[in-house]
Amino acid sequence: MSLREGSLDNQAGSSVSLLPHSETKIRQTHSLARLLTKYAEQLLQEYVQQQGEPFGRQGFSPPRLPVAGLSAPGAGHAGLPLPERLRLDAAALAALAALLDAVRRLQAERDPRARRLLRGLEDAARQARALGAAVDAVRAALGAAARPEPPAAAAATAAAAAAAAAAAGAFPAKVLGLRVCRLYRDWAARTERDLAPMAPGGPA
Repeated sequence: MSLREGSLDNQAGSSVSLLPHSETKIRQTHSLARLLTKYAEQLLQEYVQQQGEPFGRQGFSPPRLPVAGLSAPGAGHAGLPLPERLRLDAAALAALAALLDAVRRLQAERDPRARRLLRGLEDAARQARALGAAVDAVRAALGAAARPEPPAAAAATAAAAAAAAAAAGAFPAKVLGLRVCRLYRDWAARTERDLAPMAPGGPA
């Protein structure tokens, strides 16, 4: 992909003109997103295994409802302008960092002996936060405006969702964790795909 002078804000389609100093940042962020997509799939599998029946049963799949206002990437996401896609990716990852923290606390209350899963949830929260910050850094390097929502808002929304699930009982709390782990996998993968055309050697 050739590098030309340009700004993310001026792009309406999927192709973006990259400044030379942005190439390394984009490549690193894309590599991180690809790695975390693999980790997120492993975390989902570990979470399901720890929840017992009916979570491990083949065909068990609770409705994929939004969590704290966050849904999986929509069918129209890929058709959005790249600046908007990256903004949505970063916002989702910031929300997921707080949600993963909340799920870890719920899991610790139910089963403090599930140390591997608890460590995986803690790592995932930190990694989601790091990837979201990296996507924001890419956006800033390419001239995009900063996202307005402060991290405290995501944390408060996640805490409210976790409290509501916990009050409803163990099963709803487990379902919340499943949904959050699925959302993390979906948004990490979506971020990787959104960054791929910008990465050196990626598809045009």
